[in-house]
Amino acid sequence: MFLDRQQPGSAVPEAPAALRPSGSAGVRRCAGSAATVALAAGVLATGLSAQFPPPARPPKTAAEPLKEGAAAAAAAKLPSGRSILDKHVAAIGGRQAVLGHTSTRATGTLSMPATGLSGSLEIYGALPNRTLLKISLAGVGEVQEGFDGTHGWSLSPMTGPMLLEGRQLEEKRFDSDFYSELRSEDRYASVTTLERVDFEGRSCYKVRLARKAGGEDIEFYDAATGLKAGSITTRETQMGTVTGTTIESDYRKFGNLLQPTTVRSHVGGVDQVITISSIEYDRVPASVFELPAGIKALLK
Repeated sequence: MFLDRQQPGSAVPEAPAALRPSGSAGVRRCAGSAATVALAAGVLATGLSAQFPPPARPPKTAAEPLKEGAAAAAAAKLPSGRSILDKHVAAIGGRQAVLGHTSTRATGTLSMPATGLSGSLEIYGALPNRTLLKISLAGVGEVQEGFDGTHGWSLSPMTGPMLLEGRQLEEKRFDSDFYSELRSEDRYASVTTLERVDFEGRSCYKVRLARKAGGEDIEFYDAATGLKAGSITTRETQMGTVTGTTIESDYRKFGNLLQPTTVRSHVGGVDQVITISSIEYDRVPASVFELPAGIKALLK
């Protein structure tokens, strides 16, 4: 859970109504390739939307029920989960192209249509597992989330400086693996193709990835192109467990890698849209991941 502490002597500005906790309960990868954008969407979505009580909207999936024999026959024809993951990596540029980079910086915009909030976005990632997400929201201020290889943290006008601990910290460490796009076998207990379904208007393979550390992620891969179409992830937040759906589309080539430039998230009843305009590689200085003063104060 987050440690509910602030920098000594600091005051936390009141958040706009759209971002204040509702009800008594008050109610979420960056990698070196396409996972950078999708992970940022998940992190941001849970960071802001965990304050809203409605459950996440389920993805638009549809599959006709099959009789037992037909279901077994269909399952036998499904490609293996690992082959689906490998096809995605090949489609975005290949394993060597992913491994050829040591840092990433993406810029773009974020909007929350239902609340009217919008602003600019920066996403940083670097070897081996450092991440930083910055969002400047009009009427709110700057929201940041990061992991420096040891400490997971967040900083915003709504909460002040906060540290991650326990399961939240372990999930942040897992998600911050720079080469997470490769879905290395040493990170997962199993990878299983569940079925072929319609996901947000695309025929996709639904893949279950069981993490060795516990928990699972559900991912959808376009059956025709091999590109990742989206995911369903569950992560711990300071407000409890949150499940969200992310949809990735509009792939464009930046350097030698394809990346999704539109990432839509449905988390906690709130829709968010990230639009990426630029991505550059191997130019991020180590100083970018230095802990902010407010976070350093919490570690003393």
